[in-house]
Amino acid sequence: MLPFSRFEAKTILKLSGPIMLAQLTQTMMFVIDTIMAGRVSALDMAAIAVASAIWLPIILTLQGLLLALTPIISQLYGAKNHQAIPHNALQGFYLAMVLSTVIVIAMQFIHLPLQYLSMEESLRDKAVDYLVYVSYGVYPAAGYMIFRNLFEGIGNTKATMWIAFVGILVNIPANYVFIYGKLGMPALGGAGCGVATSLVFLAMFIAITIYAFKSRSTAPYMKKPDSLKPNRKDLWHIIAIGTPIAFSLFFEVTLFSSIPLMIVHLGPIVVAGHQIANNYSALVFMLPMSMGMATTIRVGHLVGSNDVQELKKAVSTAVQLAMMMAVGIALVTYFGRFFVASLYSSDPAVLTVATSILVLACFYQISDAIQVVSACALRGLKHTKPIFFITFIAYWPIGFGLGTVLGLTDWILPKMGAHGFWVGIILGLSCAAVMLAWILKNQIRRLEDGKILQQQQAASSH
Repeated sequence: MLPFSRFEAKTILKLSGPIMLAQLTQTMMFVIDTIMAGRVSALDMAAIAVASAIWLPIILTLQGLLLALTPIISQLYGAKNHQAIPHNALQGFYLAMVLSTVIVIAMQFIHLPLQYLSMEESLRDKAVDYLVYVSYGVYPAAGYMIFRNLFEGIGNTKATMWIAFVGILVNIPANYVFIYGKLGMPALGGAGCGVATSLVFLAMFIAITIYAFKSRSTAPYMKKPDSLKPNRKDLWHIIAIGTPIAFSLFFEVTLFSSIPLMIVHLGPIVVAGHQIANNYSALVFMLPMSMGMATTIRVGHLVGSNDVQELKKAVSTAVQLAMMMAVGIALVTYFGRFFVASLYSSDPAVLTVATSILVLACFYQISDAIQVVSACALRGLKHTKPIFFITFIAYWPIGFGLGTVLGLTDWILPKMGAHGFWVGIILGLSCAAVMLAWILKNQIRRLEDGKILQQQQAASSH
């Protein structure tokens, strides 16, 4: 039986609460984009879906790479090596700026690959405009990520919660202005969400920078490092830990976001219905994801302090909390699916597609919770390489491969369209949950064996 610790439950919930509110608030911005664009037309909602299928994997892959800073900083904090924290954050900043430049340049030519996709010309134009507008916000977004990872590494999770509220306060009026053409601005429709998102990133970066230098908990880590030069060894350390995290996020996000590109030929109604279910699923996923991010921080602190037994209890408790949460999410999704869909659209055809997909979304909640907490615990241990291989196999050959067969062919069953892809998602996430939980269990066992060996060696030396 898995051990459950009330102390660890309180600690993890205390860490995850602000993260959860921050993640939900940030995801709500995408939800608001979809809702406000959907009120213009199904075409504008579909344009957001297509653009998001390209933008979200890019920005979340960048975020995944920089997430390496959280376990690095949390282990330094647990080991009370505070002096090394500003140096590592600066190295992460250098890496973030280089990657941001690559993204901005690439987005200026995004129309070239999109011209080969079979879609209406007006849909393609709106999607391209959105991507160009939103790309200008990548620099402040990357800067915000560096500060956030630093703060969460030292256990300060409240800062990102307050900064996220700043973002949503900017997002709603900015959407209104640029979607509908208010205050003398052109009416850009769904593409206006891209302008609004860039402004949100800028506002959040300014707010978190001010907080970093003014807050008593974070100001000590804003001191000038011993050296301002890029350090190849430390840069590579971030890349080595962060690359598997980045790709695991990329594999999962593209599992969902590639579906609009695969079903775009079925028309805006099907794409819009999928987008509603996908948007809602991304929102509720932030609950177990936040639990996982708190687990990364807690595991890093316990590894830094070399407390293996408490680490075991912390991981077990986090998994159980996430599973309980997943059951609640599944029940709310099933019974509230008609209400949820009606928030996005009033089109009966779109609502029919969306509610039927939301039923399928109920079936993978527990698997999703287990896999995300297990992966985040492995991040806290800096044991990220297996995450890369497991997520690739589970999400693409299994999840996306089966989804494509069920959705677009008659090989097993008559073509299921978007629903076939969601059946593939269920199987892919279930496989990821089993494999990641098994790897995590073995890794903790190795840590226990190593601790026992250290104790035996210490005893024999006396």
